[in-house]
Amino acid sequence: MNYLLADLLTLSRAEAGKLEFKPEQVNLPMFCHSLINEVQNSAVKTSKIVLSAQQLDYDEVYLDPTLVSPILSNLLYNAIKYSPLESTITFSVFSTNQEVVFLVKDQGIGIHISDQMNIYEPFYRGKNAQEIEGTGLGLSVVKTCLDLHQGQIFVDSKVGFGTVFKVVLPLTYPQPKSRALRNW
Repeated sequence: MNYLLADLLTLSRAEAGKLEFKPEQVNLPMFCHSLINEVQNSAVKTSKIVLSAQQLDYDEVYLDPTLVSPILSNLLYNAIKYSPLESTITFSVFSTNQEVVFLVKDQGIGIHISDQMNIYEPFYRGKNAQEIEGTGLGLSVVKTCLDLHQGQIFVDSKVGFGTVFKVVLPLTYPQPKSRALRNW
């Protein structure tokens, strides 16, 4: 229920123009570990989320954690929800000086190709997801937050074999106030 309320609040704030892009310096490995702990502790089903963060050019990056957290938590929750019990979810992250890329890969039911164009619409549920509890708001929240962060999302899915979501976020840097910033 808390996640449903959080999703509704995020969408309502975005519609009212009250959800803003506010990047800050974030320790990427710590952020990802914290997110994994939060998701695993609150997930109804047990699954193992394996983090792969070996290709990081920088541990400290500028992004908006208020926007990135619902993006990744919704993708991780969905990966758990639509995968068999006790399956392994792979959560990968890598960064360059221009972008950070997150991959969430599950072994779940997959998304029909005919549904993939509509999955970011509020309340839309895939044909093969009707029997699984959900509201159809999670991926709408993901897309809303991604748009505010000027990011992109890609999906690769095969019914019965699982889904991979790829999130690409441009890295931002703080704006200089009165003096030039060093090269981060």
